[in-house]
Amino acid sequence: MNIIFFGPPGAGKGTQAEIVSKRLQIPTISTGAMLREAIKKETASGLSAKSYVDSGALVPNEVVIGILKDRLAEEDCKNGFILDGFPRTIPQAEALEKMDIRIDVVLSLEVSDETIVERLSGRRLCASCGNPYHVKYNPPKDGSRCDKCGEELIVRRDDDPAVVKSRLDTYHEETEPLKAYYESKGILKKIIGQEEVADTTKLTLAALGIE
Repeated sequence: MNIIFFGPPGAGKGTQAEIVSKRLQIPTISTGAMLREAIKKETASGLSAKSYVDSGALVPNEVVIGILKDRLAEEDCKNGFILDGFPRTIPQAEALEKMDIRIDVVLSLEVSDETIVERLSGRRLCASCGNPYHVKYNPPKDGSRCDKCGEELIVRRDDDPAVVKSRLDTYHEETEPLKAYYESKGILKKIIGQEEVADTTKLTLAALGIE
């Protein structure tokens, strides 16, 4: 089975993709990791990507798709794969289709903006040991210090509410139109994100016909 996961930042795509990956014994492919690996291996597409990365430019869709096609030809993808973080735009989805890469199902994790802001802006990180916390779901005993080492907790820039809202705006503008694109092809399934990860997992597995 060839699967795409998408949804807003903080929706839990990575968590659900990892669970499905283990259940179906198929790899989860992240475009960022895939690009880094291709550059490291110095493949033709990887060297092409490196020239853009080194200059600080965005890697063009056709280069990313070329690397993706090489990755999907590897032995571990013979029974299927999960794409996490690609495509992000309709032009990328169209490029994927032109390369004859078959997609069986697209899972869209549906989580409200308010929930996403609460999830991400509530995250805290120990500045010293890196231990993670959340002000609602996993609060430290001392509101501002790490239970493990006693150092001060910080908010990552990516978790600042203004930054989270900006990322959501980008998602709605660039990525959300993919729902209509894949719905028109009859392969989109919407998963309503739940408070508990296990409940979202039940819905995800059910959408895939996995018991």
